[in-house]
Amino acid sequence: MAEETLRPRVEPIDALSDAAATRYSRGLWGDAFRRLIRNRLAILGLLIIVVVSLAAIFAPLVSPERYDTLFHGQVAQDPSWSHPFGTNGTTQDTLSRVIYGGRNSLSVGIFVQFIILILGVAIGGAAALGGKAIDGILMRLTDIVYAFPDLLFVIMLRQVLTGTPLADYVGGLFVVFLAIGLVGWVNLARLVRAQMLTLKERDFVLAAEAMGASRFRIVTQHMLPHTVGPVIVTLTFGIPSAIFLSATLSFIGIGIQPPLADWGNMIFDGYGYVLATPWPIFFPAITLAIIFLSFQFLGDGLRDALDPRSR
Repeated sequence: MAEETLRPRVEPIDALSDAAATRYSRGLWGDAFRRLIRNRLAILGLLIIVVVSLAAIFAPLVSPERYDTLFHGQVAQDPSWSHPFGTNGTTQDTLSRVIYGGRNSLSVGIFVQFIILILGVAIGGAAALGGKAIDGILMRLTDIVYAFPDLLFVIMLRQVLTGTPLADYVGGLFVVFLAIGLVGWVNLARLVRAQMLTLKERDFVLAAEAMGASRFRIVTQHMLPHTVGPVIVTLTFGIPSAIFLSATLSFIGIGIQPPLADWGNMIFDGYGYVLATPWPIFFPAITLAIIFLSFQFLGDGLRDALDPRSR
């Protein structure tokens, strides 16, 4: 009985590693959150993004008019009490189209990141863990995609998909999602591959392999959690890039098609009236710039908060 009382209690190795990982995870994310809320520019950017997103989600409630309502005889009018942002060249209320345009533009920015996340993590992870042959094939594919200019590649994909049933689905919005997503996964795939290759040589991964942990467990519980921070930062910076690329496509006439509102096609529509009045261009352009800067501020804040070297 005395020997049993004095015998130290031995916990399973997996239980100890899971408990330590849980405590580390809580400390890491708690510390990152505290760092983020101390960054005033990041919080300002987050608040602007939240306000614009809520306005876009509840556009039918907050918008004074529908995006396609016409006001006959009021072509390219200056801001007034009845139309705070004025009207465009097709007599539509600019404020309403800016609000509805935010819904489409933010949808592109966010949903494209889901495509990029799936492709980037899958290709980058497979390249890092699949052996030299698979790594070589996937990295050469990545180099080929990376060699093309993004805008040119998106235009090519957009034109290839023009004759398909997807081309006119939701005013061309789905094709924009797909085209930008098939181009934008390269940087994330390279990031995930680099992170995985580094983590493969870390002591905690080697220890897990020595204890007989399965490859699935090692990847999901020991490697992927350590890549979450850089992936989040990359996706955050990718949102404004996707919005800007979508706006560029709309500006040159192959993006989101009218009558759907989009900040890019609003700028294109107002271009012909710029010498008469700048307002049809000014408001969508300034909204696009504010959103772009807000995501940049938030991305910088997340990068600083999740950087373990700054702890």
